[in-house]
Amino acid sequence: QLQASGGGLVQAGGSLRLSCAASGRTFSSGTMGWFRQAPGKEREFVAAIRWHGVSIHYADAVKGRFTISRENGKNTVYLQMNTLKPEDTAVYYCAAAPKRIIVSAISTHTSYGYWGQGTQVTVSS
Repeated sequence: QLQASGGGLVQAGGSLRLSCAASGRTFSSGTMGWFRQAPGKEREFVAAIRWHGVSIHYADAVKGRFTISRENGKNTVYLQMNTLKPEDTAVYYCAAAPKRIIVSAISTHTSYGYWGQGTQVTVSS
């Protein structure tokens, strides 16, 4: 089970930190990701991190503004979002794969078998 939290309403240029707590099974050998979906648009990749190692990936749209991190002892992954823009407005979902995902598939939502409920992020201009 994945529980996402931390969304809210923020002005452009502001920051938010999303959290995703994993429970019920272990993803220690796998990959955690964040995706987002804006109204009328397809779900898109935001960032991903492996539970072990230093492999981190970002979508071009968020590079330099968002940071994904993990706290293994708490089975929690974070998404620090800075310099938010109105176009970042979306429902943000955390996702997990129990096994390592190859790099070429890490941004594909079908690579992840477990999903959180989503948390709304709204950025006002």
